[in-house]
Amino acid sequence: MQIFTQYIDSPVGKLEISSSVDAMLSLHFVDAQKKANYGRPETSTTPILEECKQQLKDYFEGKRKEFDLLYDLQGTEFQQKVWMELNEIPFGITISYLTLAKRLGDAKCIRAAGTANGNNPLSIILPCHRVIGSDGKLVGYGGDLWRKEWLLKHEMQHSPKNEWQLF
Repeated sequence: MQIFTQYIDSPVGKLEISSSVDAMLSLHFVDAQKKANYGRPETSTTPILEECKQQLKDYFEGKRKEFDLLYDLQGTEFQQKVWMELNEIPFGITISYLTLAKRLGDAKCIRAAGTANGNNPLSIILPCHRVIGSDGKLVGYGGDLWRKEWLLKHEMQHSPKNEWQLF
């Protein structure tokens, strides 16, 4: 499979977005320690990368509340289940890791759900930043906590006050 990569600037730093010819594969923060892939050179673009760039631009401008992109997620069955559950968390809503585990059908899988959440290959697009600690604290974000805080404040700013809530 050929992988196409682009780098874009955003309010939360440089983003590396990668796709195959027809599906998104990853979105990572370039300077985040564990996620950076400095060895992959920028390659030619694809329609899916161009669409991703436009949707990210719209998101950061407060015009988009959900992403509509095809993606190909590589992970275990459990990881994919977690990542699909992230996609169910609406813009401007946060849930706890415990709530995430319960939504997956077993409160005891909270650590495994947290680990899978941390391995989300499509940061921002699959909104892992919307998962917070049960006490309301911002914990466990591979893109650094300042980004998680920025993304949540951004969503709060672009949501009607009556929609913003913590579960």
